Amino acid sequence: MAKYSKKAGKSVKNAMHRRKKGTLKSGSGKKVTSRKQAIAIGLSEARKKGAKVPAKRAKKGAKSGSRSTRSKSTKKS
Repeated sequence: MAKYSKKAGKSVKNAMHRRKKGTLKSGSGKKVTSRKQAIAIGLSEARKKGAKVPAKRAKKGAKSGSRSTRSKSTKKS
């Protein structure tokens, strides 16, 4: 079974062409030169269009909700 749809592949291909041309911009408006970033933008655009793309991976080291929120008690005798 295919991981990505053809529509997603076209979106990534389009983003790669725009990167080569120098017209691909990131969210902050800066020019994208990284191949990996261009792929990520293409997949993100495909997701917005409703193409079959797996969900984003969780960031490394960012554990959601597992950190305890104990406060240290400062008792004075």
